[in-house]
Amino acid sequence: MKFGVVVFPGSNCDHDAFYSVKSVIKQDVEFIWHKEKKIGHLDCIILPGGFSYGDYLRTGSIARFAPVMNSISDYAENGGLLVGICNGFQILTELKLLPGALLMNSTLRFICKHVHIKAENAETPFTNKIREGQILKIPIAHKEGNYFISPEELDKLEKNRCIVFKYCDENGKIIDSANPNGSLDNIAGICNEKRNILGMMPHPERAMEDVLGSSDGKIIFESIVDFIRNR
Repeated sequence: MKFGVVVFPGSNCDHDAFYSVKSVIKQDVEFIWHKEKKIGHLDCIILPGGFSYGDYLRTGSIARFAPVMNSISDYAENGGLLVGICNGFQILTELKLLPGALLMNSTLRFICKHVHIKAENAETPFTNKIREGQILKIPIAHKEGNYFISPEELDKLEKNRCIVFKYCDENGKIIDSANPNGSLDNIAGICNEKRNILGMMPHPERAMEDVLGSSDGKIIFESIVDFIRNR
């Protein structure tokens, strides 16, 4: 079993993701340079957070044209597991591997803090070890994490149970005051209809050990490992 972590110029959570896989869940992992094209040997690929290519035009808009993304698109189309975290989520929407867009936070400010998210679908490769309705404490760190999608597409997400996580309070209530960035319907993470692509704004790789304030992110990575072992 082997993970890959993509490295773009400007990535700043690539080493966090690498450490999470290698040192916490004890799995093989390698870095994937943004110009690489051979990735078919990997069981799961992570697009990490950061500021790919400096986000100089729009978050994720340059990274979508990186040479590696053609290979990643093919990889995902063939059922490979793909996780986009924060900037990685933004890249996935730019590439149209996931629907919607990430807009400027409603506060117009960068936000970095722990939040609570509720698992809305426990039947994905990324949540199979999580109870439906389980609350996780995971940090966010973004300025453009305000998820938006058209009403028609939102209905489709709901109908196909593609909403994986929603922002909630510590008691699991999905309310406006628990929404840190203005995301539509408190959406914090979604998957595609095939369930092999996950995009989420919170950073599970920053919540792998209790010393960091929470180890709740670990169960997401453990779910991926469990799925790969049993498929």
